[in-house]
Amino acid sequence: MVTDATDSTAFRRLSRLRPLIEPALVMFTVGALAVGGIAWLGGRHDVADASWIAGTALAVLPALVWVVMALRHGRFGVDIIAVLSLVGTLLVHEYLAGALIAMMLAGGRALDAAAARRASHDLRALLERAPRFARRRDSAQVTVIPLAEVAVDDLLVVGPGEVVPVDGRVVDVVAVLDESVLTGEPLQVERDVGELVRSGVVNAGGAFELHATSTADDSTYAGIVRLAQQAGAENAPIVRLADRYAAWLLPAALLVAGGAWLASGSAVRAVAVLVVATPCPLLLAVPVAIVSGLSRASRAGVVIRSGGALENLGHATTLVMDKTGTLTMGRPAVVDVVAVPGGNPTEMLRLAASVDQFSPHVLAEAIVTEALARGLQLSLPADVIEEPGRGASATIEARRVTVGKLSRDAVTTAWGRGVLSRAGLDGAAIAWVCIEGEPTGAVLLRDPLRRHSPRTVRRLRAAGLNRLVMLTGDRAEPAREVATVLGLDEVYAEQTPADKVAAVRAERQRAVTMMVGDGINDAPALAAATVGVAMGARGATASSEAADIVLTSDRVDRLADAMDIARWSRRIAMQSAVVGMSLSLLAMVVAALGWLPPAAGALLQEGIDVTVILNALRALRGNPATEVALPPNTEQLLRHFAAEHDELRDALGLLRDSADRLASGPDAAALESLTAASKLLTDRILPHERAEETQLYPALARPLGSDEATATMSRTHAEIQRLADRVSAHVRLAQSAGAIQPEDVDDLLACLYGLYALLRLHFVQEEENYFTLTEDEPTPPESVRTRRPTEEADSAMSQ
Repeated sequence: MVTDATDSTAFRRLSRLRPLIEPALVMFTVGALAVGGIAWLGGRHDVADASWIAGTALAVLPALVWVVMALRHGRFGVDIIAVLSLVGTLLVHEYLAGALIAMMLAGGRALDAAAARRASHDLRALLERAPRFARRRDSAQVTVIPLAEVAVDDLLVVGPGEVVPVDGRVVDVVAVLDESVLTGEPLQVERDVGELVRSGVVNAGGAFELHATSTADDSTYAGIVRLAQQAGAENAPIVRLADRYAAWLLPAALLVAGGAWLASGSAVRAVAVLVVATPCPLLLAVPVAIVSGLSRASRAGVVIRSGGALENLGHATTLVMDKTGTLTMGRPAVVDVVAVPGGNPTEMLRLAASVDQFSPHVLAEAIVTEALARGLQLSLPADVIEEPGRGASATIEARRVTVGKLSRDAVTTAWGRGVLSRAGLDGAAIAWVCIEGEPTGAVLLRDPLRRHSPRTVRRLRAAGLNRLVMLTGDRAEPAREVATVLGLDEVYAEQTPADKVAAVRAERQRAVTMMVGDGINDAPALAAATVGVAMGARGATASSEAADIVLTSDRVDRLADAMDIARWSRRIAMQSAVVGMSLSLLAMVVAALGWLPPAAGALLQEGIDVTVILNALRALRGNPATEVALPPNTEQLLRHFAAEHDELRDALGLLRDSADRLASGPDAAALESLTAASKLLTDRILPHERAEETQLYPALARPLGSDEATATMSRTHAEIQRLADRVSAHVRLAQSAGAIQPEDVDDLLACLYGLYALLRLHFVQEEENYFTLTEDEPTPPESVRTRRPTEEADSAMSQ
């Protein structure tokens, strides 16, 4: 047992030294070969031999270590043939051949190490974030104690911004918590007195007292760390592609070399066979193709940490995804603004944003972001008071304005109940806007679907994934809605980190499984998957530590590009290996017949290597079949019309508001609203649609393959034009008659509601199908991004 432990320690130390040993070995073997070559040309054959012997002998020791390490894992790798060749050249005094093999072996191992080296799975982010101390209250005294000293039934105090140290129940006041670390959901939650609070969540409100129900070791957060570590330890080392070929090459080479020796009685002939059998196409060409694929993927925004992960990526058929931050934006956004009848929704948003300018609350950030994105001029608030978990109030232009929550009992009007109903159906949060204590508006917020998500799902299926599963800590209703819109195969809601790990393990038993996530709560599941993929654009988290692949942008469709690159790179690697080894087998036969001495065989092997390496470098170019090139003018058009969509999307609410007003009665106010809606259609929406039809769609025909790709969108344009003309005709009749005729109301309502739904769907379809070809996810205006530049604000925004 002691010997085993000592050996394991020794091999771990050698593994840590690999990044230093392999480059040094390359430099020494190349130097020895070069010095020997110069000495040989100068007539100093003894110096040349000594230099080549030194290079060969130095390569033998690490090669033996690599062989032993492979054998300890039950693998017979390519290095065995290399060791036999090196030793054989020394024994038969073929020193030049030995030096050539040593250089090729060192270069191949260095390339392979560059492809296979991956980031540590020690989950530093999890461990660094874990609380180490707790505040324990004894009577009137609060003392800071090490986390390990917390006992069940202790009374703890959790301050604002602190991480809850252990599981427990709230004692004194309502606790406002950021639970995104466990659930992935960005919206803050409230836990009433007596409710259970799990460790690892952040106190987003005021200080509260906690009655400990577990120790630190038994708490939820400690369990997440253990899950991640256990899941990472389950993954077996990935077998190199070169080693799989070596499984049949090694016995073949030994058989041919032994046969040549027995038949001729010449050991030199056997060594010549081993020299040309040295699998340099595997040692060099395969790593070159893999490294080229890794480089190609990184240029596409996908950092793949190992050649093994690249290979598995090409084999994956199942994808498990988190919802929040992966399929959705991962932060709340304003989806609607509602005002009392006769009120102005834009003014409600402006007032709400003015109050919330200095609030760190995640909903306040979204409200201010939306207001600034619309170009609203905010007022400077006075006498600002913020109550954690309730909202903020301030004096704006001599009026007291409050933005925050209201109890259901406080909502008594019909429009208010309508807002509650709409929010419930949409799974949205509500920020009520009250002026002098009276509710006058409401801002609806939710975590919106990423613009790229539907196209991403289609791309992933086209890339070879036949099962798409969503895991989320969110409630079942919004989770099912997202799954329905995207056409996912399975959805699991209200999942804890342990549930996610179990689900990923179950999927992994059926197929090669990828898991995509972006939060600490996803780290264990990422480690449990065959290939873990982290959304890393928001910075280093436990998910990126536990992942094999990190997406440097928050676009999952890049993963489909990476899958295409992985398959292309693997195809090139296998092609290079098969061609190279076929030539080596032919050379083995020639050497066995005595027509190819060791030195000449080594030089021939060099020629084979150059050929297959040049072929392997094709992986840098990627697969032309998967490339979609957009001309610069087409990209400019896409960006232009995307910007117009952002401007028009907010105006579409005028169509629905006009229909709502008309439904209340065809009076003068309804006619005024209808006229404004008709003007919006005539002056802004129809010119936008006609410009798309005449400018954008023809420009997209060539990169998309044909004009059929936009044919259905053109049909939608025609329907929008028809309904808009119908509304305009009704307006002209109503204006000539001085009022809306009762018999026209039903048709007007059908046109207005129909236009509202049709335009929203049409905008989404264009954004998903066309705008995502060039556009990244929208970012907040610069004024928002620089408004609160502290690290805490950035963290709040990312969650």
